[in-house]
Amino acid sequence: MNSLRQIWIVARINFRNLPRRAWASLVVVIGMGLVIGVLLSMLSMTVGLREATGSIGDPGLVLAVTQNVTWEGASSVPRDQARIIMAAPGIARAADGSLIADAQILNQVPVLLRRNGARQQIGLRGIGPKGLMLRPELHMVAGRIFRPGARELIVGIGAPDRFQGVAVGDKVVLPDGEWPIVGSFATGDLQESMLMGDADTLMAATRHPDFTSVLIRLAPGSPLTGMQHMLAADPRLKLDVMRQRDWYEKANAQFFSFLSVMVYAISLILAVGALFGCFNTMYASVAARGREIATLRALGFGGFAVAASVVLEAAALSLTGALTGTGFVWWHYDGVETGFGNNVFKLIISPGMIATAILWAIAVALLGGILPSIRAARLTIVDALRAT
Repeated sequence: MNSLRQIWIVARINFRNLPRRAWASLVVVIGMGLVIGVLLSMLSMTVGLREATGSIGDPGLVLAVTQNVTWEGASSVPRDQARIIMAAPGIARAADGSLIADAQILNQVPVLLRRNGARQQIGLRGIGPKGLMLRPELHMVAGRIFRPGARELIVGIGAPDRFQGVAVGDKVVLPDGEWPIVGSFATGDLQESMLMGDADTLMAATRHPDFTSVLIRLAPGSPLTGMQHMLAADPRLKLDVMRQRDWYEKANAQFFSFLSVMVYAISLILAVGALFGCFNTMYASVAARGREIATLRALGFGGFAVAASVVLEAAALSLTGALTGTGFVWWHYDGVETGFGNNVFKLIISPGMIATAILWAIAVALLGGILPSIRAARLTIVDALRAT
């Protein structure tokens, strides 16, 4: 009888007898389900936040900020410098011939979390005359747009579910008084978690003399390098000028790396616990199968087939737990809106993450089953019968 047929027969007998070891087997299934559930739930936040950040704007948008800042709100672009930037070569023009560039500000306003009343900050974006033209993805879903020069705000659709007092009709207190929220907008990215208003009016209200950035749309076919070289050659300017998406990716790179390290570190600790659970369960399984192993060896089945059945059992239990944990997390978390800091975004469970979870489970199964399988392969008929 060839080895593959031996493995098939021994594995089939082993799986048929699994109900007799149901409680011990559940240790592996539940342990692996918890590990994969925690891994995917934490990854869903990291991936969701990364996707929401990376979806802001489009490749044709260029952001100019102060050199070496990692948060746009920390940048400072004086008005005279903003005018120079908005006259740079390579900027697209609107139908009326005006340049599509906008000086803007980013600030924060204290609010309370809806969940527990804790203090938090919500982003406050000020945009100029070309701000909406640079954001074609922004569309109003309730109320109306703010009027230029008026003390009015609009709010992203994700903010009211996370923060108190920022729904349409509410009023936000700024240093110069109350600003009513007159409309709600959607963009499909992190901008949905902030407030927006007129930049010049907000600068006066918040005592902010400078803009924080300038957003530009490149003209079709215009290279970004030409604009970068022109602005870099001006001694009055100390700027980072790059595609908006590239800037957000660079600014958040360390934060996302930290999140990823934390996710995998915690999951690794949990996986070690699951590994020992698998290890002990497989040893107990080998001991419980002593009479079965002795019979199989007496019938001429090789030690390799017996060992393979142990590894296959570990893999089957681990995969069952992994798929259970994956299904639970996917059902309860995929596409669910959540918040982190002052950002509101949707959790994501992607096929790549599921593949990672399955590979993680297989690795734990192999590591947890290899030593018990060697033990099973080395059992002689006498030792197997003695073990029972």
